[in-house]
Amino acid sequence: MTSVLELLHTIPNWHLAGLFVAGIVAFIISTVSGGGGAMLLIPVTSSMIGTAVTPPVINLATLISNASRLYLFWHDIDWSLTRYYVPSAIVGAWLAALVFSRLDAGWIQLLVGVFLVSTIFQYRFGKVDKTFDMPKLGFIPLGFVIAFMSTLVGGLGPILNPFYMNAGLEKENLIATKTANSFFVGIMQIGGYAFFGVFPARLWLYGLVLGLGAVVGNIIGKHFLAGMTISQFRIMLLILMVISGLIMIIRNVNVLF
Repeated sequence: MTSVLELLHTIPNWHLAGLFVAGIVAFIISTVSGGGGAMLLIPVTSSMIGTAVTPPVINLATLISNASRLYLFWHDIDWSLTRYYVPSAIVGAWLAALVFSRLDAGWIQLLVGVFLVSTIFQYRFGKVDKTFDMPKLGFIPLGFVIAFMSTLVGGLGPILNPFYMNAGLEKENLIATKTANSFFVGIMQIGGYAFFGVFPARLWLYGLVLGLGAVVGNIIGKHFLAGMTISQFRIMLLILMVISGLIMIIRNVNVLF
């Protein structure tokens, strides 16, 4: 079995340093804008270690990040939504891990990108706080679909933001509840990758380094978030969703067409 020291000798130091810094930057942005750290990391991580192995690495980093966020935002979690979201999401994550290596996820990212860009018009450039009423029961099918897709592509955090906003969550409550849901799903995602043999030791090391950077980013980001108003947070949320959507559209249009 390959030891950690042996792995370190085979991996360029700039890869590890780059992943650590990328984790910090992405999760500072993610904390102050309601998520999306994993999605922001997809282009960077893909360029460093390859597109095919990026989803497991990012999902491990996100799991580590979410563990630290649970500690930082524990008292702001809306557990009533978590009870609806998590059970079906766990099923979706496990099923997606099974088909991970057999499906081209480019079309999923392209469609998600279009949806995210449209949110700036749905919320009228931040002037509207809700565009529809999101019932708690709606988080049952939502959990399954989002967990399934994020397990395949490595990060779809921003797509959940409109649903949480329309359920009445803002700022710390939104981030905390979203983190709790993602944490439990993340455990199943990593377990599924390992069970189906798509998570070798090298990827574990990449994910741990990226995750440590994300923890630092969460701590820094929380200080920025405390000084923001709800309207500022909502605008940051929309900006992140649009940027993430454009990145996904551009990347996947080039690949698919």
